[in-house]
Amino acid sequence: MAALQGIWKLHGGGRLGPGEVVRPDERLAWGNMLGLGAQHVLAMFGSTALVPVLVGFPPATTIFFSGVGTLLFLAITGNRVPSYTGSSFAFIAPILAAKAHGGIPAALGGILCAGAALFLVGVIVDRAGYRFIDWLLPPVVTGAIVALIGLNLAPVAKQQFTSQAGVAVVTLATILVVAVAFRRFVGRLAVFVGVTVGYVFAAIIGKVNWDGVHKADWVGLPDFTAPTFHGRAIVLIVPAVLLVLLAENAGHVKAVAAMIGRPDSLDPYIGRSFMGDGVANMVAGAGGGAGTTTYAENIGVMAVTRVYSTAAYVIAGLTAIGLGLLPKFGAVVAAIPVGVLGGAATVLFGMIAVLGARIWQEGNVDFRDPVNLTTAAVALVVGAGDYTLTWGDYSFAGITTGTFAAILCYQVLRRLRPVERRPAGGAAAAARAEVGRT
Repeated sequence: MAALQGIWKLHGGGRLGPGEVVRPDERLAWGNMLGLGAQHVLAMFGSTALVPVLVGFPPATTIFFSGVGTLLFLAITGNRVPSYTGSSFAFIAPILAAKAHGGIPAALGGILCAGAALFLVGVIVDRAGYRFIDWLLPPVVTGAIVALIGLNLAPVAKQQFTSQAGVAVVTLATILVVAVAFRRFVGRLAVFVGVTVGYVFAAIIGKVNWDGVHKADWVGLPDFTAPTFHGRAIVLIVPAVLLVLLAENAGHVKAVAAMIGRPDSLDPYIGRSFMGDGVANMVAGAGGGAGTTTYAENIGVMAVTRVYSTAAYVIAGLTAIGLGLLPKFGAVVAAIPVGVLGGAATVLFGMIAVLGARIWQEGNVDFRDPVNLTTAAVALVVGAGDYTLTWGDYSFAGITTGTFAAILCYQVLRRLRPVERRPAGGAAAAARAEVGRT
């Protein structure tokens, strides 16, 4: 630890007083930081381990690359943005579709290209400023995109749930009870606890296949897979996830800045946040991991602890890398029964949809405005109904078409609004009103 002493300033002699917060460039005593890093591992673990199981990727490989990606993210953001880059649910449907055009390697190629695109956008934003993102993705659009992802994934949850309904019910009920009956950190681990209880229940009634666990080594490298590049797979993944990742990253950066009491302090790092997550996706795609995003779960942990130190994320990233080097552990995760996944997915996919509504609420979206109302309405139905458009050899499924529908509807319709319904005071006033309206 001695080599790290100069990177983070010691806060308050190593203790956190009432009403204080530990900022990104500060830390508590190293013993406390180890515990906080472990909490972040637990917070990210449920979702990060679940996504690869849902899409058929090796869980240990994804966990390994989530740790690597987190360390790269911290390096690229200059150790200023506390965040964990874990598996993104936005990739689930596009990966499942892309696998039909070349299997896992083709999906990895799409993830790598999505990371490259996100990195490029990050470079542009870092050089030109982040205001363009606010213009392209106002709350009404980002909320619609996030909501339609959850709705689009609902059939996947239904299929898994009905495959082992008893196990799924136990898992779902546990998650709901823990989320409501327990406060603070335990409540935030509801999915992890629910999956664990469901897993144990499935094992008791003989619904778990332990063959892979018995064969796996205790220590070893994760299963690395090289990507291939297939045009259809790339088109299915990149457009569908890019805008979601941009919205999530920007929202998380702003949320952290607000919580540490400096609302605009991290805005200059939004571009770097895009770049960091882009590199994390590129590395994951190059080696066999699922696509990544910055994690709201870990932001929740920071809100509870009031410790925003990036030191905790360095510890979490190193811990995840260590877990990825335990094949036996990865095999245990891969053996999670489909009913457990169905119970967890029912909650998680629903929460994604509701999170879109929360974005509308926090963004003060006015649905009395027909521009906002029609933008959200069209995007949700297109995404939930899985509208698919075919152009030559390429097909664009519900998340992709819904995302573009949200952006195009908003940008076109707001310009068609009658002059008498537009704010007075010229273009500048109109722009300010648009921000307030959405």
